[in-house]
Amino acid sequence: MGVPTAIRSERDCAGRARSAGSVVVVLSVLAAAFVVTSYVVPRPGRGPAKEAPVAAPVAPVAVATAHHSVVYELLGAHGALDVTYAAEGSALAQRAEVTTPWQAAFTRVGPADRTEFYSIAARNPGPGALRCRIVVDGVVVADKTVAEAGRQFSCAV
Repeated sequence: MGVPTAIRSERDCAGRARSAGSVVVVLSVLAAAFVVTSYVVPRPGRGPAKEAPVAAPVAPVAVATAHHSVVYELLGAHGALDVTYAAEGSALAQRAEVTTPWQAAFTRVGPADRTEFYSIAARNPGPGALRCRIVVDGVVVADKTVAEAGRQFSCAV
């Protein structure tokens, strides 16, 4: 019967050394290939930043302006209360009480291609009717009448 020995043969050790050496060579080749592809092969977004083309300065475009003559009117026998209207420059103006006939006239200036907003609101103190009108450039663009006392109403375009 043979007794197993704890010493390996030279042949087994040489085979393992050769296979370990092959693994080292293969890993070295893979590492070299990775380094080459990482630094040599160009990728989008890598490298020096490209400067954006500089556009030639553009001259400002002249905007055509329009001037509109605006008249707000309130007509009735007993005046009007709580009057609010979109005034010059689209600012809101308010009057607690006005006697009728009443009107506010102004010129509104703005871009020619923009639609303007015009509005007036009031409360009828009654009795009798209260009428509001908006006239823009000589043309009546809104006309409304309310007969109920205490009723709030508006004309708007």
